[in-house]
Amino acid sequence: MPFNCLSFDLINGFAKRVCFLRGARLAVACCGLLTVSTVALAQGDPGDAKAEADMKEYTQKIRNTEISFKMVPIPGGEFLMGSADAESDRNADEGPQHKVKLEPFWMGKTEVTWDEFELWSIRLERALRDFGNSEVGPFEKAADAVTKPTNPYTDMSFQMGKDGGYPAICMTQHAAKTYCEWLTAKTGRYHRLPTEAEWEYACRAGTTTAYHFGDDASALGDFAWHAGNSEENGKAKYHKVGKKKPNLWGLHDMHGNVAEWVQDRFDPEFYGKFKPNEGVKFPLCLADEEYPRVARGGAWDRGAGECRSAARMASDPDWKQQDPQNPKSAWYMTDALWVGFRVVRPLNAPSDDERKNLRLDAVVPKNVKPRVTIE
Repeated sequence: MPFNCLSFDLINGFAKRVCFLRGARLAVACCGLLTVSTVALAQGDPGDAKAEADMKEYTQKIRNTEISFKMVPIPGGEFLMGSADAESDRNADEGPQHKVKLEPFWMGKTEVTWDEFELWSIRLERALRDFGNSEVGPFEKAADAVTKPTNPYTDMSFQMGKDGGYPAICMTQHAAKTYCEWLTAKTGRYHRLPTEAEWEYACRAGTTTAYHFGDDASALGDFAWHAGNSEENGKAKYHKVGKKKPNLWGLHDMHGNVAEWVQDRFDPEFYGKFKPNEGVKFPLCLADEEYPRVARGGAWDRGAGECRSAARMASDPDWKQQDPQNPKSAWYMTDALWVGFRVVRPLNAPSDDERKNLRLDAVVPKNVKPRVTIE
């Protein structure tokens, strides 16, 4: 399966340099791109920060509903991505280690919950009615234009819990990205999935150990739901978000609970494309094929080793066996009871061209050439 792996220099949110690392042609999105202008929100809202020094944690409300979620500031910086050769439970695809430089962004304090996800996929009309406000403004019109998934014919939580803060699971990466498009339209602020590098950087929170709390796996239960502690009434399951200790940057459940989709395609040799000490900016592995993609963080049904900061999980077609009309339906769910996601919001929102060329959104046609400068 051919694919292209790219590295972008981002200066104030604009692409400065593009380096083709593999493959001859890049497929980019040219249609279905939702453009939403960010408008001034409430005066003093910390979510309106324009400079890294002003970034603070803030609560993002979903307009005309009672649903909200918290976004945590992640400072820009440099880190060593991947695991050391001597790290316990290490896999070969976690190396070689290499320096990565990233711009500042906000990240969801917790994984996206069913309360948030189903507001888009199922519950929005009911939520608006319950809130007592059915006003249709420009954000509502833009959000309504985002394709919604086919309603599932079964309980996709599989009786593990839904209302009140349980993580949304069983969705494809496409569904997660489409939700981000809807959230962008609904809030007027650009949201997307994190890249694999952004995810690991945020998880580590400045640490270089196997876990963001150290190397001692016996302490994992204080910070994560995993195979060793996730049972409830004799059944292993996920748990409500935010119930375990956060990392040093205030993020909960980066280890365990549910694995989290990122933007990248899984390539076991991707890290070898970079010079270890060069400091690659915004590495992102792109693909023309659906499989495999990357999920990070381990999950409630995985061992401690699979929950490490550098551990990688590759998606598989078997995750989608339940699709009743695969591949023709708008069936956005999977059989992966262990996979969810969280969102990020870059301080400097990308231009439309960046969103196309980086394939940050859900629609990815294969017949358009990139409009970028190649050095």
